[in-house]
Amino acid sequence: MADWHVQCMECLRGLTLDDPIWNDRLAPLKASSLFSFRVHLAIFVEPFLSFILEGRKTVESRFSAVKCAPYDRVSPGDLMLLKRAAGPVVGLCHITSASFYELDKDSLREIRDRFANAICADDRFWKERSACSYATLMTLNNPIEIPHFHVAKRDRRGWAIINPAGCATTAELFV
Repeated sequence: MADWHVQCMECLRGLTLDDPIWNDRLAPLKASSLFSFRVHLAIFVEPFLSFILEGRKTVESRFSAVKCAPYDRVSPGDLMLLKRAAGPVVGLCHITSASFYELDKDSLREIRDRFANAICADDRFWKERSACSYATLMTLNNPIEIPHFHVAKRDRRGWAIINPAGCATTAELFV
């Protein structure tokens, strides 16, 4: 079992924030081990991490050559922990919508035209994603900086599902 998954859930359950909206959102995690949303860990580099915490970046995008998380594995109502690349978890946000795309030149152009500002993406960003086959776009709400904590995640994935919706315990991830 991946201990860092358990560590993330324990840290979330122990959070007390000066924000009634977030305390309400986290209440199901504290009251029960069974809840209806997923918790995700997303790894960020700067400046995108700061853009989210500032509320400037309102859409998170993940592009890939193959179908991998978060593609078709994230839903409105899910929570996303924000982890600094090679650093601690520093924030939390709420996912209010999720859209999934099989990409071609037209769909990539449509995504760029519609979401470039919300993604905070420049020309280099789009050029680097031109060979991707899949995209996930998520609208983010109420980003908040949280007390920082480190997790012993060592793999290179930029996205991980910590606790799928409906799991009674994090251990069920690995059964």
